[in-house]
Amino acid sequence: MFGFSDETYIDIASGNGGNGCVSFRREKFVAKGGPDGGDGGKGGDVVFVVKNNLRTLAHLKVIRSFRAENGRGGSGARCYGRNGNDMEIPVPPGTVIKDASTGEVIKDLTGVDRFVFLKGGRGGLGNYHFRTSTRQAPKFAQPGEPGVEMRVGVELLVIADVGFVGFPNAGKSSLMNMLTNARSKVASYPFTTKIPQLGMMRLGDQDVVIADIPGIIEGASRGAGMGFKFLKHIARTGGLAYLIDMSDPQFLDQYELLRNELGTYSPDLLEKREVLIGTKLDEDGAADNFEKFKAKYADKKVFGMSIFDEDSVKPIMKAFVDMLEEPSVEKGFTTKPNEDAFYPETDDRFMPQDE
Repeated sequence: MFGFSDETYIDIASGNGGNGCVSFRREKFVAKGGPDGGDGGKGGDVVFVVKNNLRTLAHLKVIRSFRAENGRGGSGARCYGRNGNDMEIPVPPGTVIKDASTGEVIKDLTGVDRFVFLKGGRGGLGNYHFRTSTRQAPKFAQPGEPGVEMRVGVELLVIADVGFVGFPNAGKSSLMNMLTNARSKVASYPFTTKIPQLGMMRLGDQDVVIADIPGIIEGASRGAGMGFKFLKHIARTGGLAYLIDMSDPQFLDQYELLRNELGTYSPDLLEKREVLIGTKLDEDGAADNFEKFKAKYADKKVFGMSIFDEDSVKPIMKAFVDMLEEPSVEKGFTTKPNEDAFYPETDDRFMPQDE
């Protein structure tokens, strides 16, 4: 319905705690039974649950409001109220929770299966707890604690070991289809890939997750084309593969242009591990151009390939595996110092002193 959705806003609220009960024991043969009001139940929590079978946030654009159940009030005979049910929000791997007003990252859910984000309010104490030798019939109980309400931004960043970067028609989709089980669209016009594609490459006993990021154009970091929309997904990749079309007249300048766009968007992207891949070596003059390209970037890891030559792809596969074994230099995301759940603000609960 919504296609690929990688960001949205949702309103969430944890449940209120149930009120404590004011009750007194009344039985025919029990004189002065005393207070027996039970405690209220705890409000439900708001929990983000990472589901590996989800790939987008489209479901959060259908339902945008999530509220956990309130706790039930206590009752007589010291009966406790039922706790409210938690509200579980399913999200795909790579999801980041942000402050809706500031954009600050609150929690990065990478490597997390289940995260309690908002804690429900505590239940109030019944009047049974307030009995003393001088106050034998307390006629008050504690109210339940309110839950927490918040609007948050939910953003999905693709997680991959290697990200393909290149201008439109550089051959990213063709190489992705050769290396992985993905079936990206391949055509002779720009922007055939309109959303990030993920695929799994296997070499020996090593698996490598590859992301094909839609083609970047000059000015993408300033919002031109589709590059700005998807440049953020490169932040999660362990390394980058720059694909350069060797049949393009500007083949010698494309690497610097791509680096400039990435660096303008985020300087951290320039510190990632990288390999350079010259594509379309089967085109007229492309092989000669590739030799010039290798000479210019002799200090880089440079590979050449053609989709009609399977042997040319084997060194590239080995290079991707080697990238995973190098020390990582990616920055990742920072989160707020307090990585615990958000608790209700009224921690100092009202405690009556008089009847």
